[in-house]
Amino acid sequence: MNYYYITGTSRGIGKAIAELLLKDKENFVVGISRKCTIENKNYRHVTLDLTNLYDVRKFKFENHTDAKRICLINNSGAIGQVKPVGKLSNEQIINDYNLNLIAPSILCNDFIAAYKDVQTEKIIVNVSSGAGKNPIDGWSVYCTSKAGIDLFSKVIDVEQKTIAKFGFRIFSIAPGIVDTQMQTDIRSAEKENFSRLNDFINYKNSGQLVETGLVAEKIFNILAKQKSIPETVISVKDF
Repeated sequence: MNYYYITGTSRGIGKAIAELLLKDKENFVVGISRKCTIENKNYRHVTLDLTNLYDVRKFKFENHTDAKRICLINNSGAIGQVKPVGKLSNEQIINDYNLNLIAPSILCNDFIAAYKDVQTEKIIVNVSSGAGKNPIDGWSVYCTSKAGIDLFSKVIDVEQKTIAKFGFRIFSIAPGIVDTQMQTDIRSAEKENFSRLNDFINYKNSGQLVETGLVAEKIFNILAKQKSIPETVISVKDF
């Protein structure tokens, strides 16, 4: 059996990945999010608010004696407030860093600790963003947290090749501009707080947003060929 732990399975990319994997009865998915929207005998839901680090630290990965593959997909994320620094809520800053960077870092740490001695295929996928490589006004926390998850992933990759050879493969994958709730939130920003508002409205109106199902297929293909991909930080557009 292949076991997948996926955050953010209630909607968007996370749900699309889970539903794609569940088409194969050899896959079992543990979905981690605030709401359950999937019903399948090979799906188990864990209700968890990933901005609540106390609850994140209580989460435990299971022992899988029949595992051919164990995979963690840190998909959950939020754009947060689309406003310049100086107009942000400090509470929102904390919540967004918790969700986008700290919670996935904790889950990566616990995942590696749980399975470091297990002899099977072990993969971590952190869903990142092109925003982690380019400054975008109004997106300070989102850009910074995604840059952080990219570098965090690179460090784990280096560690797996040097001081902690536990056999984990890790990717930080940018999914592109996807038709999700995040895009709706971005288009709801005020022009005075976001200079590129019209660009993102045009992405939607001109049909440039990618469907979540297509992104799920791309990530599935990356997992299938992971042994032949040398890079850690990648984009779905290259596959």
